[in-house]
Amino acid sequence: MRRYEYHYHNQPGCGGCLMIVALLLLAFGGAPLLIDVIGMVMVSGLFFFFALFIGLWVFSYYIKRKVSDYEQNQTEARNNFVSLLVHILVKIAQIDGTVTRAELQTIKNFFRVQLRYGQDQMFWVNELIKDATHNTDSMETLLAQFKNSFAYEPRLILVELIYQVLFTNDHVSDKDMELAGNIGEYLDLSAYDLQTIQSKYIHRRRASVNSEEQYYEVLGLAPGTDFEMIKKAYRKLSMKYHPDKVGHLGEEFRGVAEEKMKEINAAYQYFKKKYN
Repeated sequence: MRRYEYHYHNQPGCGGCLMIVALLLLAFGGAPLLIDVIGMVMVSGLFFFFALFIGLWVFSYYIKRKVSDYEQNQTEARNNFVSLLVHILVKIAQIDGTVTRAELQTIKNFFRVQLRYGQDQMFWVNELIKDATHNTDSMETLLAQFKNSFAYEPRLILVELIYQVLFTNDHVSDKDMELAGNIGEYLDLSAYDLQTIQSKYIHRRRASVNSEEQYYEVLGLAPGTDFEMIKKAYRKLSMKYHPDKVGHLGEEFRGVAEEKMKEINAAYQYFKKKYN
């Protein structure tokens, strides 16, 4: 026996209401009144759509003007760095063939929250994202452009930022981790430097990890490494992540380097206290 299911009724439309209004106009004013009212409605509708079109055009012009003014006030290196960063992040999102609204929102949130971009800067990022979604260049082409445009230290910061964006999601797959690692290798990062970047993100996926293990990983060292090697690793990383090396890219990226230096310093201070 087929189970009875109750079907809710839809709300009535306004078609009947319009018919009643038309009949009333005919009854009290005849055809001329009906035509006048229809004409007035059509003119009002055209005016509304015209005003809407003008409003959208003015807003679009305002955004483009803001973006253009902002770009003109930035260095060429900064503009290129952020543009390529956005294009690479969008290309990562497109790896599976499509890019979802949620993936684009993750990128926008990263700039807004992690890099603390203001409204004008977000106008700029939104335009860059639009450009990137229509860009047909391959990932290899974008990475080659980046490698040819920037020195080693900005490449370190780029890969650090890629991991940061990936880990703004609740779940990061092995495929995502492998892709980020491959990008680091393509940019000719050494295995040691890539390990120091990956370290703080890898331990987040583990069920348990103690602080000392994390500190070794931050310095790119195996557990049990002697203090002399720890000092050498610290000096080496301090040179690479010195904020002045990426200051020309903008204060936000200088801040990324400073945060990395805080992690490196914390690890070194832990071992310095332990061995001295």
